[in-house]
Amino acid sequence: MIQLNLKYLLIAVLSIHTMKSQHTIIPLWEQEIPNSKKSDEVEFYPERDILFIEKIHTPTLEVFLPSERVANGKAVIICPGGGYRGVSYDFEGTDVAKFLNAKGITAFVLKYRMPNSDAVKVSYKAPLQDAQRAIRLVRYRAKQWGINTSDVGIMGFSAGGHLAATLTTHYDEPNDFKSTEIDLVSAKPDFSILIYPVISMNSEFTHMGSRNSLLGKNPSKELIAKFSNELQVDTSTPPTFIVHAADDRAVPVENSLAFYKALIAAEVPVEMHLYPTGGHGFSLAIGKGNLSTWPDRLCDWLQETTKN
Repeated sequence: MIQLNLKYLLIAVLSIHTMKSQHTIIPLWEQEIPNSKKSDEVEFYPERDILFIEKIHTPTLEVFLPSERVANGKAVIICPGGGYRGVSYDFEGTDVAKFLNAKGITAFVLKYRMPNSDAVKVSYKAPLQDAQRAIRLVRYRAKQWGINTSDVGIMGFSAGGHLAATLTTHYDEPNDFKSTEIDLVSAKPDFSILIYPVISMNSEFTHMGSRNSLLGKNPSKELIAKFSNELQVDTSTPPTFIVHAADDRAVPVENSLAFYKALIAAEVPVEMHLYPTGGHGFSLAIGKGNLSTWPDRLCDWLQETTKN
């Protein structure tokens, strides 16, 4: 009888541990989603060797908590790439979140709305609205997740890097919808991590697929300038970490160079790592030689840059 009770006690303890370590997906907007309209559109999952999600119109945050023993209070919101047509949800999202967890960092994978979704009214507004909401929501619920509200950063890959850079430079974009208590929280990242990012909408070196999806094929000069983030840097822009490969044929390295130069000119702390090879879309670069060390350089930078 004692053995039986011990058996059930062990099962109960394991069940509690499992529940605590489960990853939770939460809606980004609990009520009406701003800048949206009714649509019969559904999310689409093309057949690939990664989990890629297209036609996103209901944004979410997936929460990844580190073990309590190593948690350090830092938080990073991850914006996977996908040319503003979709998101590489596991390869540039959940895989990265798990890496950050191992370093004691609470991670959130943002499934943001696609600007070309039928459910979005104004294309270029939706991703930024979701990124602002994400960082506000994380700060609003920081105590629940054991997060320091002054240690919340944004991270993005490729087009997700453009979104992260847009939040980095447009965090104070005013709400054009009825604000809740959450929407009054600061949306300014404490730091920014940009991995092979699209930065500019300048046709000379932008990624035209991302630009067309976000701004349309014939955007105004004003929109091109507004979303060319190298032009929007000022002294209030948060510290930034950048990684790019010189042989990137999809998103030219000039994007990162332009942002780096703008940050230096504004005297904003920045660290950039340029690798001679690696192409585009390498994520954590597992098994790719020296390139695979970039996550370690990021951890070094985070330790030094975000000291409390």
